[in-house]
Amino acid sequence: MSTDLTLEGARARDAADALAPFRARFALPQGPDGEPLTYLCGHSLGLEPLAARTLVSEELDDWARLGVAGHEHARRPWIPYHENLTAGLAAVTGARPHEVVAMNSLTVNLHLMLASFYRPQGARRRILLEAGAFSSDRHALASHLAWHGLDPERELIELAPPAGADTLGAEALEAALDAHGAQIALVLWPGVQFRTGEAFDVARVTRAARRAGCIAGFDLAHSVGNVPLALHEAEADFAVWCSYKYLNGGPGAIGGCFVHERHSAAQPRRAHAGGIPGARLAGWWGHEPETRFAMGPRFAGSPGIAAWQISNPPILAAAPLIASLAIFLEAGLARLRDKSLALTGYLEALLRARTPQVGIVTPEAPPRRGCQLSLRLPGAGGRAVFEALGARGVVCDWRAPDILRVAPVPLYNRFEDVWRFVQALTELLRA
Repeated sequence: MSTDLTLEGARARDAADALAPFRARFALPQGPDGEPLTYLCGHSLGLEPLAARTLVSEELDDWARLGVAGHEHARRPWIPYHENLTAGLAAVTGARPHEVVAMNSLTVNLHLMLASFYRPQGARRRILLEAGAFSSDRHALASHLAWHGLDPERELIELAPPAGADTLGAEALEAALDAHGAQIALVLWPGVQFRTGEAFDVARVTRAARRAGCIAGFDLAHSVGNVPLALHEAEADFAVWCSYKYLNGGPGAIGGCFVHERHSAAQPRRAHAGGIPGARLAGWWGHEPETRFAMGPRFAGSPGIAAWQISNPPILAAAPLIASLAIFLEAGLARLRDKSLALTGYLEALLRARTPQVGIVTPEAPPRRGCQLSLRLPGAGGRAVFEALGARGVVCDWRAPDILRVAPVPLYNRFEDVWRFVQALTELLRA
C-alpha cells in the first residue's frame, strides 16, 4: 500500500478502485447540507440497495393485482420465494444450496438449531461460548439449559480473554475444550466477535469441537458478507445469521440458517401422525412441497435444510435481500475481500500515524479480522467524542464503556470516507 496518507492519496486510491461504481447502487444517508454522511456503520445496519425499492414495489403491485393468486403467478411466485435467495446465500457462506435457507430471524433460528443440536446426556451437558457474547445468544442458550432443567449459571461456560488481553484467539478455545470437553455438549462461537471485531477460523473451531466430541454451531451475524466463509468444507454442524448488517437486507430483514448436509441426510423424512420428526421442530413449510397443501397429519420433510422451515417466508422482508445478494455475486467475493483488507489496512495506517493514543482492540493480522476495527478511546471523554463525530456527519457505533466500532464496507465505502473519519477523530482528540 502506498504510504501517501493525504486526502489526495485517498482519492487516488478511490480512482483506481474497480469496485468504486458499486457505491452508486446504494442509498447514501445525507446530512443537513445534502451531502452524504461518512457512513461507517455497516456492522450495525447496511445501506439500502437502490434496487430494493423496485423489488418491494413489484411485490406490492403483484399483491394488489393478483391477490392470493400471487402465490403462484406473481413475477416471483411467493410459494417458492425463498429459493430466490439460495444461490446468493450459498455463495456468501461457502455452502451447498441445500444447506442454506432464508427464514425467520437470527435468534428464532438459533432456538430451532438448539432444539435439534443441544442434546445433554450424562455428564456432557454444558455449553461453551465467549464471554461478552451478544446478549440474545446468551439469553437463548440460558433458556435452553433451563428448559432441560439445568442451571445456566453452572452449565454455561463463558470463555474470557486472558488477563490484560482484549481478544481470545483460537488457542484459548482449544485449551478450554481440552480441559472441559468431556462435559461440553455444544459450542456456540462467533465468526466475528461483535464487540472486538476478532474473526475466527470456523474450520479450526469446528475441528477443536469435534475432537472433544462436541457439536459446533456458529453465530455469523458479523461474518456473513464480511469475511470469507466455507461452511461446508469446514464441516460446521450449524450456523445462523441476520441479514441486515453486511448483507444489506434492511431493518429486521429475514435471517438465515445453515445445517451441514450430513445432518439433514440423517433425519427421517417422514414421521407418524402426531409424532416428532426426528430431532427437529416442525412446521408446515418444512413439509415437502409436492404434498404440503394436502394438509395431511404426517410430516414429510423437504430435502436438506428446507425441512427446518416453520412458516412461509415474509415476502416484503425478503425482497430487499434479493437485490443485495445480486450485487455481491456481481462484485465477486474475492474482490470484495481484497478491497476490505485494503480499506481496513488504510484505516489502521492512518490511525497509527495520526492518533497513536487510540488503542486498536481488533487483532492486527488480516485473517483475524473483517472490515471492522474496534477502537479504545483514551480518557473519560470517549462518549463525547463519539457524539461529536455524529455532529460532524460521521456515523459509527459506541459500545460502553470505551469502544468505538468503525467499519469501512467495501461495497459502498471509499478510502476518502476512511480519511475523513480519521481527520475528524484527530481534530476532536486535539480539542
